Amino acid sequence: MTNKIVIKSLYKIFGKDPKKAMEYVDSGVGKDELLEKHNHVLGLSNIDLEVSDKSIQVVMGLSGSGKSTLIRHINRLIEPTSGSVVVESQEITKLNTEDLRNFRRQKTAMVFQKFALLTHKTVLENVSFGLDIQKKDPLETKKKALKWIERVGLTGYENKYPQHLSGGMQQRVGLARALTNDADILLMDEAFSALDPLIRKDMQDMLLDLQSELHKTVVFITHDLDEALKLGDRIAILKDGKMDQEDTPAEILLNPKTDYVRRFVEDVNRSRVLKAKHIMEKPNGQNINDSYEVKENDFIEKFIDKIVVEKPSIIVVKDNQNKNIGFITPNRLSEILRK
Repeated sequence: MTNKIVIKSLYKIFGKDPKKAMEYVDSGVGKDELLEKHNHVLGLSNIDLEVSDKSIQVVMGLSGSGKSTLIRHINRLIEPTSGSVVVESQEITKLNTEDLRNFRRQKTAMVFQKFALLTHKTVLENVSFGLDIQKKDPLETKKKALKWIERVGLTGYENKYPQHLSGGMQQRVGLARALTNDADILLMDEAFSALDPLIRKDMQDMLLDLQSELHKTVVFITHDLDEALKLGDRIAILKDGKMDQEDTPAEILLNPKTDYVRRFVEDVNRSRVLKAKHIMEKPNGQNINDSYEVKENDFIEKFIDKIVVEKPSIIVVKDNQNKNIGFITPNRLSEILRK
């Protein structure tokens, strides 16, 4: 799979003279000393990240870890102190004002935690806004906007204003606006964090459903590990502006590389976040037909009760085309859930 976004050696220092502060960092000054002695904040430190095309890359961490700072470098809402951000072989840090404006309008769309809707515009007008400022054909813009309003379940609310909608509905408007813009890259900064738990789950499910259809490149920021494990094809965990671990959800859950990550995952209900594809073994000449079958994206929680009752000797994993792609033994399943 090709990389859509490549971030290398990225630093962000906040303060009056970031370039001078960068010299201190290069000489070995850490985050605490940089703040105490030089009155500068090290927001990001030597971040390397490759985001695969058509994948969901989650970036997670606690408040102050640098995750929102990182995502804002992708569309250059924040200027880096040092390092590079490349999108489809285009160095974003070197774009002039006009090229940067076009890049933001055409290549990326952002969904914010606080919805960022225009309160004086209707749902339809909000969803159309990105194409309107690009001066696209009004009839085509309306057609696209209505399509995505329907797709996110807001048919009948086209002429309502944001203040008349619930939080979950407002976030659906924000998502429809991003999709109407038809950008390759969706940047979602704590997009579901302000929602009630049930509505949040609905939005997560909707995002996964849409992604299976649209295959966007999504960078999703969250502080919630369960959300990260559910949504991410890969997860980057930040701590104090540094990358602590970047891997698949299964690897982070099963093989945490640091004590910090280990503490994060120790209380996770694995059956709710690990899928069949995460724990399956690839066939090596074995006949794995005529056995108990699950889909590759089925969570363990979905089939564990039946496994306990039916006690199959092997569990066959199938892809979306119903092709056998792997298998799970009961012993392997027990081992994973005991860890």
